[in-house]
Amino acid sequence: MNQLFDVRAVIGGMFVVYGVIVTLLGLFDGSAEMDKAQGVRINLWMGLAMLALGLFMLLWLRLNPPKPVEPPAEETSDRQA
Repeated sequence: MNQLFDVRAVIGGMFVVYGVIVTLLGLFDGSAEMDKAQGVRINLWMGLAMLALGLFMLLWLRLNPPKPVEPPAEETSDRQA
């Protein structure tokens, strides 16, 4: 449960999803979009960068998982009532 809410998982997942969407948009750009960006397929390059960042975050999470939360140690009393 601790790993599910790690910020790397959330950010990585969002960047992968948006990276795929923007990359697909960049692959199918029309001439109007190319003219706006002065001949550069900016959606393709930004989509690939977002995809790479998202995969890096997920890989980082996989290689260095968060430490499990341990319950607080209970104090043992030497006194008996």
